[in-house]
Amino acid sequence: MSARRGESSFTMGGLFRLTLRYLTFHKVKSLILMACLTITISLPLTLHQLIRHYEDELGERARKTPLIIGAKGDRFDLTLTSLYFQGEAPEPITAQQIDELRETNRANVYPLFLGYSARKQPLVGTSNDYFRFRGLGPSSGTLPLRLGDAVLGSEAAAKLQLSTGDSILSDQASLINVGGTYPLKMPVVGVLAPTGTPDDRAVFVDLNTTWVIAGIGHGHMDLEDEEAEGFVASREGNKTTGNAALLTYNEITPENVASFHFHAKRDELPITSIITEPKSDKDRVILNARYSVSDTTQMLVPTEIIDELMGIVFQVKRFFDASLILVLVTTVLFLALVVLLSLRIRKPERQTMFHIGCGRLTIFWLQTFELVILLVVATFLAIVFSAITIQITDSVFLKR
Repeated sequence: MSARRGESSFTMGGLFRLTLRYLTFHKVKSLILMACLTITISLPLTLHQLIRHYEDELGERARKTPLIIGAKGDRFDLTLTSLYFQGEAPEPITAQQIDELRETNRANVYPLFLGYSARKQPLVGTSNDYFRFRGLGPSSGTLPLRLGDAVLGSEAAAKLQLSTGDSILSDQASLINVGGTYPLKMPVVGVLAPTGTPDDRAVFVDLNTTWVIAGIGHGHMDLEDEEAEGFVASREGNKTTGNAALLTYNEITPENVASFHFHAKRDELPITSIITEPKSDKDRVILNARYSVSDTTQMLVPTEIIDELMGIVFQVKRFFDASLILVLVTTVLFLALVVLLSLRIRKPERQTMFHIGCGRLTIFWLQTFELVILLVVATFLAIVFSAITIQITDSVFLKR
């Protein structure tokens, strides 16, 4: 009877407090167990959340992009570069493709010229129709109105601490050929409203501006002027050639904008890709048939490419899942060993508890509460760790 009375005197709350006292007294043991459980829980949780996070983000951007046309080559590079402005730009196609698509009157076209940057932010050359297509609008200022104008995404503006009325320099395209092209100083004429997409991290200009940055076009003083005589290398008929001392303008102003020209026909100028929006399902089928037989260009469906890419990721995930099962089994065996050793070491403690009236059920609940507390705290820490990891990974890999 005394045992039963003693056992009933320990309420669940009392057992819980006793367990907490034990865990806080044995800090090292508790921290080691908690660390093992946190790592075991956080690894699969973080991996699952990361894959789901990127699948949602990649899928959403892809679903809003009907088709992408670009040079034949790596489909993943072309798709990801066109969607996220990241990585090395694939082989270019020519601007002639833009005119040919428009002449078919089967789709709206939004050309992109990528591969350059401004203060480490991706520089995107496109047309003003792209802003309408992506639902982009300025929170201040305007969209690009003339050659050399730049519009910043909201994150790019915040990171660079620039606003409408400031200016931004394009990055040197080549550290080897520093004399080939000069960084172009561009006025910031607007800042876009935030959208939570890669557009927030980009610097937008028109196609002509990116061709100037690429060194295909430039502006300089009129060689026919008397002041430019010292910069003339030769005169042959109507053709005048400048010498190496002739400096090109590194800023486009209302005074010199008329002097900018390109050393190639427009049809030969490069673009990276064309986002294509068919006007109907019939137009989509006809365009697909047209580009399926092309030897130089390809037409991609972004959702299909992203699904294929995520399929590869899920195959790799299965391998990690198998590895994590082994980690889980090892952790369970480790916990079992710790519990058995703990029971053996705490034998005098149990005997004392028996003497004061505690039964076997009380000992069972003490051990159970100990594991439950450790699991609950470890799960909470694993969730926090997973959320922080996703935020850090998102900022480092997607926003750089």
